Amino acid sequence: MTTILITGASSGLGAEMARQFAALGHDLALCARRTERLDDLRAEIVAAHPGVRVAVKALDVNDHDAVFRVFEEFAEELGGLDRVVVNAGLGKGQPLGTGRFDANKATAETNFIGALAQTEAAAAIFRRQGRGHLVMVSSFSALRGMPKNITTYAATKAAVAHLAEGFRADVHGTPIKVTVLYPGYIVSEMSGTSARTPLMASTEKGVRAMVEAIEKEKKSARVPAWPWAPLGFVVKHVPVGVLRRMS
Repeated sequence: MTTILITGASSGLGAEMARQFAALGHDLALCARRTERLDDLRAEIVAAHPGVRVAVKALDVNDHDAVFRVFEEFAEELGGLDRVVVNAGLGKGQPLGTGRFDANKATAETNFIGALAQTEAAAAIFRRQGRGHLVMVSSFSALRGMPKNITTYAATKAAVAHLAEGFRADVHGTPIKVTVLYPGYIVSEMSGTSARTPLMASTEKGVRAMVEAIEKEKKSARVPAWPWAPLGFVVKHVPVGVLRRMS
């Protein structure tokens, strides 16, 4: 089995990934800002799967020095890292030009610069080990520039997808693998108004699709595949007026 580091693991998709990976027998390195939730999650997982090692640490991905330190501490404690899931993110953007640069700046800093720090830290460990699997949690919204509250969010998710794809080109032909996930609507603390859509998948179902794609080391995946794989084609080609009404 492998050792998997997951950022933003205290709730939502990160916590459910931890549960499902533990059920598969993988050891876990879990980090997030909210350590009390991490401690509860660790207790839950260890009780359900006594053979799984679960290490937890506090981490704010906007503290870039801490990102490098915590990743290295996990690697030392667990004897290396086989997979790193860059999952921590923020989704509080506002329409451009409406006086909320603060919200858009915070989203950009967390979702891109924070993800860059995580990717740098993971890549350094993987290069040293000569192996590893980077998993970037992007978003279905990254497939095209999006209007309203998700303009900045979608832009950051497109950026991190390109970041991961660039690293894949860098390590092509080596034992280092890269997966980019494009989740559609999955119930989480970041679901927001999308919770009202009939396309919303439960956390368990949505994350199961994510975990399956990760386990298969797919280069990229829109998850769950239905309806998000065919909808991806539609979103990339509809006129901008239709796109605005869909958002």
